[in-house]
Amino acid sequence: MSLLTETRKLIVPPRTVPGPSPLARAAVPPLAPGALPGLGHAGALLRDPLGFLGSLARQGGVVRIRLGPRTVCVVTDARLVHTLLVALAHDCPRGAVQDTLRTAFGDGLLMSEGQAHRDRRRIIQPAFGPDRMGEYLAVMQQVTEERAGRWRPGQVLDVAKEMNHLALEIVTRTLFDARLSEDATVAFHRALPDLVKGQIVQSLYPNPALARLPLPVNRRFDDAVRVLNRVVDQAVNRRAATTGPGAGRRTLPALLRAATDPATGRPLTEADVRSEAITMFGAGTETVSTTLTWLLDELLRHPEVEARILAELDEHLPAGTAPTPEALARLTYTRSVTQEVVRLHAPNAFLMRTARVPVELGPYRVPAGTELLYSLTALHRDPVRYPEPMSFRPERWQDGGGSGRPSFLPFGAGKHKCIGEAFAWAELTVAAATILRRWRPTAVPGARAREVVWTTVQAHGLRVRLAPRGARSPRGRTAAASREGDAASSPGAAVPSSHGEPPPVRCPFTGTASTTGPTTAPTASPSGPATPAGPASPTGPAAAAGPRPSDELRLAADRHADWVVRRGLLTPAELPRYRAYGLQKLIGHAFPRVRGAELDLLVDMLGWFTILDDRFDGPPGRHPAAAHAVVDPLIAVLGGTRGGSPSESHMLVSWRELWKRQTASTSPEWRARAAREWRACLATFPAEADHRARGTVPTLGLDLTDTMKLRRHGSCLYPFMNILERVHGADAPAALHAEPALHRLRANTADAATLINDLYSLRREERQAGPAFNTVLTLQRAHGWTRGRAVHAVRTRVARLQQESEELRRDLLRRHPAGRWYLDGTRELVAGVLTWTSTSDRYLVPDHGRRR
Repeated sequence: MSLLTETRKLIVPPRTVPGPSPLARAAVPPLAPGALPGLGHAGALLRDPLGFLGSLARQGGVVRIRLGPRTVCVVTDARLVHTLLVALAHDCPRGAVQDTLRTAFGDGLLMSEGQAHRDRRRIIQPAFGPDRMGEYLAVMQQVTEERAGRWRPGQVLDVAKEMNHLALEIVTRTLFDARLSEDATVAFHRALPDLVKGQIVQSLYPNPALARLPLPVNRRFDDAVRVLNRVVDQAVNRRAATTGPGAGRRTLPALLRAATDPATGRPLTEADVRSEAITMFGAGTETVSTTLTWLLDELLRHPEVEARILAELDEHLPAGTAPTPEALARLTYTRSVTQEVVRLHAPNAFLMRTARVPVELGPYRVPAGTELLYSLTALHRDPVRYPEPMSFRPERWQDGGGSGRPSFLPFGAGKHKCIGEAFAWAELTVAAATILRRWRPTAVPGARAREVVWTTVQAHGLRVRLAPRGARSPRGRTAAASREGDAASSPGAAVPSSHGEPPPVRCPFTGTASTTGPTTAPTASPSGPATPAGPASPTGPAAAAGPRPSDELRLAADRHADWVVRRGLLTPAELPRYRAYGLQKLIGHAFPRVRGAELDLLVDMLGWFTILDDRFDGPPGRHPAAAHAVVDPLIAVLGGTRGGSPSESHMLVSWRELWKRQTASTSPEWRARAAREWRACLATFPAEADHRARGTVPTLGLDLTDTMKLRRHGSCLYPFMNILERVHGADAPAALHAEPALHRLRANTADAATLINDLYSLRREERQAGPAFNTVLTLQRAHGWTRGRAVHAVRTRVARLQQESEELRRDLLRRHPAGRWYLDGTRELVAGVLTWTSTSDRYLVPDHGRRR
């Protein structure tokens, strides 16, 4: 059973604000379903903490779960969590997870309760007073400048590691006026995972005595405690050899050593000093470094946000000026961005309290001794409180929007609210501003941030390549950001017009004229749909993406070829002809910003579907029973059927793997939509086979609209429109998905791509043994039209779809600006299909070698 879970998902299912219900009126919180004998819900919690905790919101505002023999109440309603932390703070002190650290580090501010907590907070508070913030800001900037100054152009940066070191150094230099050795810094970060794992495991022990057994997890936890104490001792007892900002300040250890314990009247002990120091190291390092990592990751995904931050910095914190509290207060958009990062990536997966007396939480009564658990990550992704919760939307924080305090609790609430909140916000802003002024990070393919859940939600895996920040445009935007913003509003690649004079076409692969094939749109011809004419124009949203390294697509093609052979989908002898299709180029054109593992996934998906489609050129395409035998097991996978039978086909086994890869770290809504649309796509194969068997292809009177109703889902465009969200890392806004106009745009996208494919595959498909589902051929046979007239009708329809789609995009963009990336993606899909179909060897005519 894994303690480590990687995910990025909507962890609270969409729901409306609940009214009174039988469960809500019950005095006893409901028990979550799915408890296993002996384990209870511990397995589900350890396997998928965020998914499990998020699912409980459907059961009620407080829900009971069982962790082995213990019963824990999970508080899922933000208002009740606020009540727990504020009104019930005295009656519900910290729980088992914090108790583990109290045993290791003593009663510091983080672990103490009652009067002891209040006394210690009064002693420490001056270290975080407004009069100290100016000094801290100067040190934060200097530390970040020093660290960023050691980076080099072209260097690949492990962002999480660098941000960990940066945050630790900032805490050490600001609060302790000390410097840690590099060995101590490395030891500190190596020890943290063992500390966190031990904290989780020991908090779940049914008997505290188990923590004293020489189990491996206990030994590693004890070793981590010793390491952290040594590192903290070094910071507490070693002053920095510096005359820079902050030199000679009264440090936190000095403040503590000068204080007396109000309870005894005696000076604080060195154990007290160490306890508070370890609190500041732990609380001030991991959560801040994690948030900085997510901030950089979100800026990579949203370059327009980065451009606005840089413009705001130019206006209110010009280069070369020292940050001040007044200057930071003017950075309102930057603050909105950091708030949104903290909301979407709340670092606390779960925290605990314990009811020492019977308490009431809303309509629920909780007995004394009950442990209460809540997840800030779940609360901050609640669609009731935060519409489109998985969308990164800094605008929700502007003009006071979204700032309902009971539902936004990154630093807690009440008497235990984090004492360093102002310090943390300032650190995030100063560090990000300093880094972004100096460096422009670009994502390394396949190395984006992913969520790893312990007691905190960490960011792992993000690596970026560094480039020096270039010259700024007069409006405060970088040249690259200006190009991206300008390109995003252009109409994109067009398709052949119906008048023989095609509008300009650009290659979305390079953003300029294509060098891998025709750079022009094809015009209608009585003998076929492809004769080149017209110039190319470098317009459209993909122009901003920049050229993809040519060897990246080649390497993706190599990996895909290895995959299809290993999976038994093709033999080595079949590979040369198959590779000539250049499927990786279609993905490169249609998804110009996809890199790394996501690129491999898309190429494997397209290749798998192409191989499946080719098999229906044979007997399964003419015999419904044979078609169902192939397709029905594939559809069953979408419903969650388990595999493992030795008799399963290579196609089915590889499909199970692909479905698992597609749905990893996606929301339940996305998975349901993807399953529904894959099901519709796969079901077209038996439907087409049935038409061929009954001789109803084409039917007399079948017009273009009826044909497209049969063809729309068979093109596989709907699943690939869904995958736009998978590779983007978040669902398109829920309100956008609810728009009828988007449904029409998606249908237009699928129809346009299908019709373009029909034009280029025409001559290949008319040579099939049975009637082909090709719109041009259907119009010829159903109406007796000439080839030229049928081609002209299809081309006219494509042009109209393209025009209507642009109108729909403009309308949707006005109402849903956060969905621009998705709307642009539908355009790029059609442009990619056009570019690839006009150059791919898949449509070569074997006997004459002519391209169709």
